[in-house]
Amino acid sequence: MRHKSAKKTFSRKTAPRRALFASLVNSMIHNGSVKTTTQKAKALRPIVENLVTKAKKPSVHTHRTLSKVLTDAHVKKLVKEISPKYMQRNGGYTRIIKVDKQRPGDGASTSIIEFV
Repeated sequence: MRHKSAKKTFSRKTAPRRALFASLVNSMIHNGSVKTTTQKAKALRPIVENLVTKAKKPSVHTHRTLSKVLTDAHVKKLVKEISPKYMQRNGGYTRIIKVDKQRPGDGASTSIIEFV
C-alpha cells in the first residue's frame, strides 16, 4: 500500500530516479524545453521551479547548492540568463503542454515542459 507516499517513484530506486531528474533538468535548462511523458513532466515541474527560485539570489551558497543537481555550465546559464527574467514573478516559471501523440513503444502520453 502507498499510504502517505508523496512522491512518484517511476519504478526506480532513489539514485537512478535522481539521475533521471538531474538529466531532465539539465536538458531543460540547456534547450529551454523537454519532451517527456506527462507524469515525468508533472514530477519535474516543482524541481525546476525550486531551482529557479534559488537562482534568483546569486551567491556562493546558491552556486554550490545548484551544483548538486546541475553541471557548472548550466548553473551559470540558470543564474545569469534564466532567473533574471523571473525576478518580478513569484513562481509559475514553467508550463506543461500536452501533445496529442502517444509514444509508439508503450503508448505513454507525452508532454512538453518549457519555461514561460
